Amino acid sequence: MDIAGLSMNIAQTNLLSDVSTTMLSKSLDMAKTMGASFNELLDSAAMERSVYPEIGGNIDISV
Repeated sequence: MDIAGLSMNIAQTNLLSDVSTTMLSKSLDMAKTMGASFNELLDSAAMERSVYPEIGGNIDISV
């Protein structure tokens, strides 16, 4: 049994697991930030509709 090789394999597996967990955490943080920005955008659009309710009510098309 190669103890040094086994130890290296375990250390590498732990490192890969830590890196994967960190990357997943960063992705989750980015998704939360994007979701918050999207909600803010929707709220601003709702505010504009409440100030100008006639926007988007009619479409003028000429051919």
